[in-house]
Amino acid sequence: MSELAALAKRVQVLEDLEAIKRLKYKYWRCLDLKLWDELAECFAPDAKVAYGEGQYTFTGVDAIMKFLRESLGKERGSVTAHFGHQPEITLTSETTAKAIWALDNYMFNLEQDRGVRIAAFYHDECAKLDGEWKFASIGYRYIFHEEWKRSDTPSLHLVAGG
Repeated sequence: MSELAALAKRVQVLEDLEAIKRLKYKYWRCLDLKLWDELAECFAPDAKVAYGEGQYTFTGVDAIMKFLRESLGKERGSVTAHFGHQPEITLTSETTAKAIWALDNYMFNLEQDRGVRIAAFYHDECAKLDGEWKFASIGYRYIFHEEWKRSDTPSLHLVAGG
């Protein structure tokens, strides 16, 4: 392989890693802002998800989006903030990759008097389809998942947002 070809390959690897990072960041942004159509673009048509250590498992973009809309939608009262970091991305071929991401998640629902805090690790598989990275499968494993009634903390009140 010539030096120029080797350099082009190294640049492509860096571009692919950055594209996978941007895909995950878009996923969390769209999830928190409830941008469902834009979020659907993140998934391969036959993608699989396994949220809550597999408790909520779905295949196909329509099924995934239906679950997310119904469980985390504004209409249900859910407000979420997902923060992902520490990406460990491995390109397994020119069109496939695996990634592990640390997750900090906070959710509250005033109507349900519920607060949730989660720390977990996402395990993703990505596929490059028509030159664009998509999720082939995603899911996470908990470090912890805690829930509480917001009314159990009398001084707790929402100052802004939601």
